[in-house]
Amino acid sequence: MNPLVNWQHIDTVLLDMDGTLLDLHFDNHFWQTHLPRRYAESLNRPHAEVKEEITHRYHQGAGTLDWYSVDFWQTELGLDIMQLKAEVAHLIAIHPHVIDFLTAVRQSGRRLVLATNAHQKSVDLKMERTGLAAQFDAIISSHALGAAKEEQAFWQRLNDIEPFDPARTLLVDDNLSVLDSAQLYGITHLVAVKKPDTRQPEKHTADYAAIDDFSQLLPIFPT
Repeated sequence: MNPLVNWQHIDTVLLDMDGTLLDLHFDNHFWQTHLPRRYAESLNRPHAEVKEEITHRYHQGAGTLDWYSVDFWQTELGLDIMQLKAEVAHLIAIHPHVIDFLTAVRQSGRRLVLATNAHQKSVDLKMERTGLAAQFDAIISSHALGAAKEEQAFWQRLNDIEPFDPARTLLVDDNLSVLDSAQLYGITHLVAVKKPDTRQPEKHTADYAAIDDFSQLLPIFPT
């Protein structure tokens, strides 16, 4: 039996995308380095000054649906966000053992759902680059539900369109606020990710069970 997850008690697997399945280095580099640099160029202003201003804006809206929205930032900054993401799309990378894990879940007959705060345009870019879309029974962006995963409304609306029993559902996510929200909703099996960004130190994962990589959630036994 897997020490982190009792697969006999799980019917549905909900997976986050950025930092969980995919290396968060792409997103961190984009929002913290590439976008501020290109925005400074567009304004013909010093990079350091503009980066400080953007970082302040990021902190103001963290965890809200707008904060995750490509369209919101495009309007706010007057930049083609997806074009800028395409410029560094070569950095999009799958975390180790993710493919093995997804394959095992599908072979076990459990329902496999991607549940992400990423805007649909970002989801499309990353699925195109990684080829992961075919692995999932459903791909749900919080923007389609009108609520971020940090909100209870997300889980309620997700359950309306993608029914799951919280007591028999596993969620793997790198965001502790999201895990807290899922726990409040009643999702029983919760696993955090220690190193969402492979180029950064391990994150504190509070009291949640946590993985270094997806090999630690294997094997999966068919029911």
